[in-house]
Amino acid sequence: MLVYGKNILYEVDKKKIKKAYISRNDYITYLKENSIKYEVVDKSRLDKMVKGVHQGIVLDIFDYNYYTMDDLEGDFVVILDHLTDPHNFGAIIRTCESKNIKSIIIPKDRSVLVNDTVYKTSEGAIDNVKIIMVTNIINAINKLKEQNYFVYCADMDGVDYRKVDYAPKKVLVIGSEGIGISNAVKKNSDVVVAIPMSGKINSLNASVSAGILIYRMD
Repeated sequence: MLVYGKNILYEVDKKKIKKAYISRNDYITYLKENSIKYEVVDKSRLDKMVKGVHQGIVLDIFDYNYYTMDDLEGDFVVILDHLTDPHNFGAIIRTCESKNIKSIIIPKDRSVLVNDTVYKTSEGAIDNVKIIMVTNIINAINKLKEQNYFVYCADMDGVDYRKVDYAPKKVLVIGSEGIGISNAVKKNSDVVVAIPMSGKINSLNASVSAGILIYRMD
């Protein structure tokens, strides 16, 4: 997987880097200090390797190894119900990491996966959070309930999130950008919470909603 940008270089787990491609010499000292293999190339080559603003560095890293439910960690877990936008995914990872949330659960199918955009948007936070892939979200929710987690899902027809007393062990489910929370997930949640809207727009970006709720629930 190719990722890029100076923030990624400084934040990503160095053990995951196979090789760095650079067009600027100011990275060399850091690369040498961390025993990272590198190659100096023309900027035009980096432009062809990635589409985004690479800031003179592209990293070839190992593909992400997903965790399982056996690796679950922490009393606050986030589930993404078929989220599809990698920018939202990366932003949610950053928010979770900022609140020391260790586990994010995603479904295997019809969901955004960890790619270069997710790495770029999370700016290295992904290496401090476990992305757990499951084949069935409902099964994951039921397993969490067996472990005494209380499940909250975010939807427009829910209770005002500011009026809820949140359990010590909790799960927050964020829906997809277009459909929101699926009916099956909603039925298997303990409480549906909503963010009241007073403007003409009736919904928020998924990562914005996640940020508001995570900071209120923690």
